[in-house]
Amino acid sequence: MPSSKPLMTSSSGPTPASVESALRTLETESGGINALAAALRGPLGETFAKAVDLIRNAKGRVIVTGLGKSGHMARKIAATLASTGTPAFFVHTAEAAHGDLGMITTDDVIMALSWSGEQPEMKTLVNYSARFAIPMIAVTSNAASSLGQAADLVIELPKAREACPHNLAPTTSTMMQVAIGDAIAIALLEGRGFTALEFAHFHPGGKLGAMLKFVRDYMRTGAEIPVKPLGTKMSDAVVEMSAKGLGCVCIVNEANEAVGIITDGDLRRHMRRPDLLTATVDAIMTRQPKSVPPSMLATEMIEVLNARKITTLVVTDADKVVGIVHLHDLLRAGVA
Repeated sequence: MPSSKPLMTSSSGPTPASVESALRTLETESGGINALAAALRGPLGETFAKAVDLIRNAKGRVIVTGLGKSGHMARKIAATLASTGTPAFFVHTAEAAHGDLGMITTDDVIMALSWSGEQPEMKTLVNYSARFAIPMIAVTSNAASSLGQAADLVIELPKAREACPHNLAPTTSTMMQVAIGDAIAIALLEGRGFTALEFAHFHPGGKLGAMLKFVRDYMRTGAEIPVKPLGTKMSDAVVEMSAKGLGCVCIVNEANEAVGIITDGDLRRHMRRPDLLTATVDAIMTRQPKSVPPSMLATEMIEVLNARKITTLVVTDADKVVGIVHLHDLLRAGVA
């Protein structure tokens, strides 16, 4: 039954019933996650570690299976495993008996999700696992179920109330399933030392793909770089800055090494200087500008920009200026 508690109030009036409902849902589901974390600190932790080792040492892939809402969670877990360096794919429990068993080899590990552990459709996979000695990990709330008894390892999820007021619609239970799947995937990732560069191989598209490219993919090069040598008059530097449209000009020495940078901010700070346009860049520039190598990941470059609260980075290779990166270019590319 819906809660009989009075609506919370705020300075703008009573909290809408839909928001109250959302808060109850989140509190209930977080209770399930907390119960799962507590179980992992206890006896479940040993089983979890064995499951991770079993998957890590498998020669083949992880076959994640389930039916209904558990099937949806299984599909997501398989995708997460695959994207983080553990070869995996989803096999629909009901479709397995109609030819999809051929996808599973004796080198694989089966991870079967069923909250009750008593789905009749799971029997085909259970029998196939036993017949060919394919290890099976059951993810269920009932270790004593048919699935639990047939599995090599049972990750028994603690029983928790669903967020549904009738305690029927899979909500908390599916949240716990996907959470344990994420935990397995990340434990495997960390144990393998899976790097951001490896992650990039599996995510070439979208914003993730953009962030996993390199500085060299976004930097401006050649004639697009606003650059002037030491000793240049500020009037010429301002013209260069305006022409290149990046709000800055890089100052280099005879060896083409970045020794300074002049930005719009520098101009504003020196605006009251009467000889601003006749002075040399040496007197105005900010010395030792922050530079990054062309091989740096875009994600790391964003961290540098944010940490220093700047919009431009000089790109150097062997101390030589080879490019420049501006925040606006990153925004257009969908990185920042």
